[in-house]
Amino acid sequence: MSGARSGRWLEKGATMLCASRYDQRFSYCAYVPKSYDEVRPGKHALVVLVHGTDRAAQRYRDEWIDFAERHGAFVLAPLFPAGIIEENELNAYKFVKYHDIRFDLVLLAMVEELAGKYGVEFGRFALFGFSGGAQFVHRFYYLHPERLSAVSIASPGNVTLLDDSLDWFVGTRDFRKQFGSPIEQDKLRDIPVQLVVGALDCETLPKGDESPFWQEGVDYAGDSRIARIRSLKRSMEKHGIRVRLDEIPGVKHEGVKLFPAVKFFLEGLGGN
Repeated sequence: MSGARSGRWLEKGATMLCASRYDQRFSYCAYVPKSYDEVRPGKHALVVLVHGTDRAAQRYRDEWIDFAERHGAFVLAPLFPAGIIEENELNAYKFVKYHDIRFDLVLLAMVEELAGKYGVEFGRFALFGFSGGAQFVHRFYYLHPERLSAVSIASPGNVTLLDDSLDWFVGTRDFRKQFGSPIEQDKLRDIPVQLVVGALDCETLPKGDESPFWQEGVDYAGDSRIARIRSLKRSMEKHGIRVRLDEIPGVKHEGVKLFPAVKFFLEGLGGN
């Protein structure tokens, strides 16, 4: 562009959506707390918020500004757009891998990019996801527990049980084949886990040919989000994972209304 100048700048507060240098098909926005000092960056926690199918990344970020300022924490909200590779594709990121894409690696690259830009080390971070985002988040947790300080899984429509009698994505029998490494269950047990769902999120989910996600065993966890998250809790507890389940009264499938419970969970851990 004629007359344009390029240069490095550091946005403060709520940032714009920025394409990931790792893969420019994906982008992220962030919040940088007022306590951040460019000269002396110091230590800051990081909270990563993964959107649902509606892709409301910026709204999620904005809803967490109060938490960021109370704890001097950065917030990162990735955007995984619909229609990647295939027109009208909505759900790929929920299952972590799709064609040549590993969405877990895309997210980790975003974390490193944010850290590098602001000179802050995010060795571990707290991870939250709602609905489709919760599907991605609990599968990311199985893959990368060593990067997490806490995980909050809110109202997933489908769950992956820690069950070696069922294949991915319903279970974990072929996890090593899918991802090249086993689940390290000892590391899973080190991470505080919150499951959270609206107490009225009990609508029956599509079954059989009506479901775009149907495969053998997908209904073993139940026929609603609340039933499936309870099954996920039992599966995790069976493997010695520390997990709490918060069922929020009066709430249906409404992500923003679950945020207070998630903030309470993280604040109980010292803000993470």
